Amino acid sequence: MNEKGLSEKEIFSYLEHVKSEDTDYYKVLSSMCTRPHKIAVEAHRMFIEANLGDLGLFAGAHRLEREVVMMLGELLHAQSVNAQSAETPSGRPGEGSIYGYLTTGGTESNIQAVRGMKNLATAGKKIVGTPNIVIPESAHFSFDKVANMMGIEVKRALLDSEFKVDIVSVKSLIDANTIGLVGIAGTTEFGQIDPIEKLSKLALDNELFLHIDAAFGGFVIPFLENPQPFDFKVPGVTSIAIDPHKMGLSTIPSGALLFRSPSFLDSLRVSTPYLTTKAQFTLTGTRSGASAAATYAVMKHLGREGYRKNVQYCMQLTEKLVKGARKLGFEPLIEPIMNVVALRVPNPDLVREQLLKRFGWNVSITRNPRSLRLVLMPHNTARDIEEFLQDLKKITAEI
Repeated sequence: MNEKGLSEKEIFSYLEHVKSEDTDYYKVLSSMCTRPHKIAVEAHRMFIEANLGDLGLFAGAHRLEREVVMMLGELLHAQSVNAQSAETPSGRPGEGSIYGYLTTGGTESNIQAVRGMKNLATAGKKIVGTPNIVIPESAHFSFDKVANMMGIEVKRALLDSEFKVDIVSVKSLIDANTIGLVGIAGTTEFGQIDPIEKLSKLALDNELFLHIDAAFGGFVIPFLENPQPFDFKVPGVTSIAIDPHKMGLSTIPSGALLFRSPSFLDSLRVSTPYLTTKAQFTLTGTRSGASAAATYAVMKHLGREGYRKNVQYCMQLTEKLVKGARKLGFEPLIEPIMNVVALRVPNPDLVREQLLKRFGWNVSITRNPRSLRLVLMPHNTARDIEEFLQDLKKITAEI
């Protein structure tokens, strides 16, 4: 730290220089995040100092969090829309409500969901060995963090020919030490939706918790023309992760974790004797009230109609990309379920490298099989797709 302070002009001059090193979303076809809506940005600024870790001091921000959880509960077919956030000044959410709170994103939400599974399962039944969860091979790498942090075993079920989790494989991995199952609604690599209803039956038959990672798909699937079942409408689903800072167009960090039952939150309870609340149920202590305000603002501003148009736009871009790729002789691994495309191209790692080096395109690669992974987001345009296809044609013609 310097001895004497710098002027605002010097600070912002440096910040502008450093900001130029960041990748603008132009020519980005690899990210599941996008530019936040301008109303979210302004709302975020208004509540920049609000701390949801001490709710009694920030009652307004807390109100916004409750209202966001209520809206998310409605979106995800929760049984009640009388939602409350994880903490209240009295220390416990009310009965008959949707229980949840805003997180920093899918990783935190997944960690907390599995933490709740472990606490409840180990209290309710005898575990003779290491507790385990069964997840799809396509699950997000955040579950590796879960295993490392909590000392549990993560068993990975095989995928079927359409890159959904194979139910027979899941069933074969369940044993006496299994504490829960995980399904993905919008896989990171393929944009696929696991057979949630079949996972639900397995969970109910075996008295297991079922967590759905819908960090990306939560703001996509409900607005598709023919949405697949994935949320609380499916009886065995016990918790859902959803990220407003992805297709919800909120600011980063804005995630959410919803539970079907208050018993989950009880298992996560930690006493907070020197705050204005009696307890916390969250992973982090200090939490951003600005994220709650941003998410509230954009959800209220866009409404279902706005999000439906947003998804339709992204799906039109997806269709345009797939149609153009097929003209070049490249097929997708599966017909896109949502705005994610896994494209078969020769030598995808080299293609990815050349797209970035020669033309500035940021794309990514699926692990198995290796293919070009493309995410079509609101920051992309039809012109972007046309230019990308032209550049893809040039590169693949030389390989």
